[in-house]
Amino acid sequence: MSEHNIDQRKAYVADVVEKINNSSSVVLVDYRGINVAQDTAMRKALREAGVVYHVIKNSALARAFEQTGNNGFDEYFNGPTAAAFGPKDDPVAPCRILAEYAGKTPLTIKSGVVEGKKFDENGIKSLASIPEKPVLLAQLLGLLTSPMRSLAIAISEVAKQKA
Repeated sequence: MSEHNIDQRKAYVADVVEKINNSSSVVLVDYRGINVAQDTAMRKALREAGVVYHVIKNSALARAFEQTGNNGFDEYFNGPTAAAFGPKDDPVAPCRILAEYAGKTPLTIKSGVVEGKKFDENGIKSLASIPEKPVLLAQLLGLLTSPMRSLAIAISEVAKQKA
């Protein structure tokens, strides 16, 4: 192998390492059997959520994961592998979108890392059930305002009875 090829491979691995370091999560999938229309729709949904999605060589992924301290993934680096890199503000976005497409296409989730923790396929799917950030904030706001709303209603009813 020439020195030029070695330099290209090192640069490729360095690019993957940078993607891993700049994301909050990485989800690995096997995309065999997915057709062009499904792949296009999935990539569009991922892009809209700020997720970067690439098909990456297994050897480069293995080296990049090793260099970033994510060990124990060697069993997942076989067959065609694509990686979805989640945005810093929504680490569950790739989990949610890929789990949705895994349910309606031949796409299979292999594993992933979310905020430094390793997850298998079932772990990624369970993370996917977490609602989006705006929904969680609305639920929290509802929980916080519920006691005040109940108190206001109770005071209003007492005032009506006395009047």
